[in-house]
Formats: sequence, C-alpha cells, structure tokens
Amino acid sequence: MMANVGAGSDNGAVLTRKDFEQRMDRAGRAAADAGLAGLIVTPGPDLVWLTGYQPTAVTERLTALVVSADRRPRLVVPVLERADAQHAAGAGATELVGWRDGEDPYAVLAGLLEPERRYGISDSAWAMHLLGMQRTLPGSAYASLTEALPMLRAVKDAYEVERLAAAGAAADATYEEILGVPFAGRRESDVAADLARLLREHGHSQVDFTVVGSGPNGADPHHEAGDRVIEDGDMVVLDFGGLKDGYGSDTTRTVHVGEPSSEERKVHDIVREAQQAAFEAVRPGAACQDIDRVARKVIKAAGYGEYFIHRVGHGIGVTTHEPPYMVEGEHLPLVPGMCFSIEPGIYLPGRFGVRIEDIVTCTETGGRRLNNTAREMGIVG
Repeated sequence: MMANVGAGSDNGAVLTRKDFEQRMDRAGRAAADAGLAGLIVTPGPDLVWLTGYQPTAVTERLTALVVSADRRPRLVVPVLERADAQHAAGAGATELVGWRDGEDPYAVLAGLLEPERRYGISDSAWAMHLLGMQRTLPGSAYASLTEALPMLRAVKDAYEVERLAAAGAAADATYEEILGVPFAGRRESDVAADLARLLREHGHSQVDFTVVGSGPNGADPHHEAGDRVIEDGDMVVLDFGGLKDGYGSDTTRTVHVGEPSSEERKVHDIVREAQQAAFEAVRPGAACQDIDRVARKVIKAAGYGEYFIHRVGHGIGVTTHEPPYMVEGEHLPLVPGMCFSIEPGIYLPGRFGVRIEDIVTCTETGGRRLNNTAREMGIVG
C-alpha cells in the first residue's frame, strides 16, 4: 500500500508538500557535501521519507527518485503507476518522468544523471537495477546510502519525535495489557499472537516482531516465539514493535511467571541499573559508543560482562532499525533529535535471559524516554 506519511497524526500535524520539499533539499545538499553527484532512491523507507510515496507493489519495473543539489528532484515511474505516484504528498515537489513498457528504463534514468560521476543509491535497490545502471553508464560509480549518508534520517524534527512518541505510547499500552493475560500453560506463540493483536488494537498498521523468549529461550536475544509451553517459574523476555502512522516502536520488558528466585531478581536489577546508567549518559556531544560503554561497564562490574552479547542500541524512525548505532567504535556524537534504543541484556545459556529496552531521544539537556512503563520486573500468572 502507499505509505500514509502525509496523513494526520494523533496531534493533528500533517506533512505537506513543503515538508517533503525541504527533506529532498536537505538530502541533495548532504549528497553534495559528501562528494556525490546526487542520490538515486528506489522504493523503500528512504523513498517514503523523502516523498511519501510507496508503490502499491514493488516489482521488476524501475521506480527511482533522483535528488541532487542543483536540480529539482525527478521521480522516474512506470507510466501505468504515474497516477498513484501523483497522489503522494511530496510528489508535487518533484518532476515526474514516466517510462513505458518496451522502453529501456535505465536509459531514461541515465538521461537524468551525469556520466562518470558517483551517486548514492538506496540500500534496498534491486541488484538488477544497479547492474542495469552500471551497464548503461559504465563510467558511473555508486555507494550505498548507509555508507555514504548514514545520518540522512537520523536527526528527527519535532513532528517525527512526536510520531515516535505516539508509537511508543501504543507499545506501552500493549505491555500494560499483556501483563493481564495468562502466561503459564500457554505456548510462546500464543502470547506473541496476543502482543500482535494488541499492537494493532492500539493503532499499529504493521507488526515487525513479537519476541517471546521463555525460560532457556530467553537466553537467545532474537528468539522466535515457538511451541514451548511457558511454565510457572519461567523468566520471559518480551520484545515487540512495529509501525504506527509510519513510525516505529520497539520496547522490551522481562517478566516472571510467579515469584522469581533471588538470582533472577539480582540479574534483572543489574540490567535495570545498566539501562538507567546508559539513559543518564545521553547528552549532546556524547559519542554513540559512550552509551554502550556505560551500560557495559555496569554489567561487567557485576561479573556478567561475557553474557552481554550485543550492542546497546540502534536508531529508529520510519524503520525499526536504522542509524545511528550505539556500539563500540561508533564515534559519531549525539545531537538533539536523534532517536535510538537503549537495551542492555544478560543472557545465561540454557537458563534464562533479561533485557530492558526503551526508545530514547536526545534533547538539548539530556535524554527523553519514549517508553514509560515500569522497568521493574513484571509478575505474571
């Protein structure tokens, strides 16, 4: 379906042609600053973010937006999809260029590019389209947008932050309700289905993941909910999210079926302390890797360093995973408007796991949580 990016949000805000025009202008200038002749953006999150347009069905027919600093953006579309493209909120800020079946779409696209120049291209571009461009313009070169412009969508404006906050609130409401459903005696997949249903009831149009890791399965951070029957005494990791009004949610809480042991409480408390410390480290100018380091320091000091096996966070926006990444080696400084997860965990193989995750945005004065449910261990039946 066409992404409804121009629709009203919960607070009544609407993205206009001017908003998309400003995004494309910013993208063109960023490309020039990176030494690129421009950007070639194919269907996917970047095209939706820049134009509000997502083809009804992504097929072998070429669709591509060309953005550069010195020309009006041009959107190349199959003629039979032109009418749909015209309805996108940002289409009026582009020049629509149609091509018909029987024409060479790569020749059409090449006519809009400068030969022997380097372009950024969507990570999601099909290989057949990239190879077609290389064949048509053999002197051209290409770099993935994640490589060339990793921060293109990383800094959110107020509209985007509030969309993310609304998605986070919907995920929070889902968690509050899931605490009241039965866990013991049901399969992980049953609880996962409850999570997906509740996310949709709270306004999500797309559910991306519903991790339910019970008992030893909780030691697998990306465990896919299966047929294991949840038992009394199990620790259960719940990680779920998706898209609401075009923006992502992603939260994790760890609950326990019945009363936990002293060790289980201890491990959960360590993870909660690490998550809080990392949140308190969020401020403009801090390096992304600093957020990871702060959380890791707490867990390592408690003797569980080898059991924290992933980065502490990732960016979120029109997709649930995107730059920036809170990981060792990422020196990029935080700036107001960046939105990302903070999700430390401890995973004890064959026994249980604990993870606590909030989406956080960097502000002028520190961090703001976009998830606000209790981070204490939830007790379920």
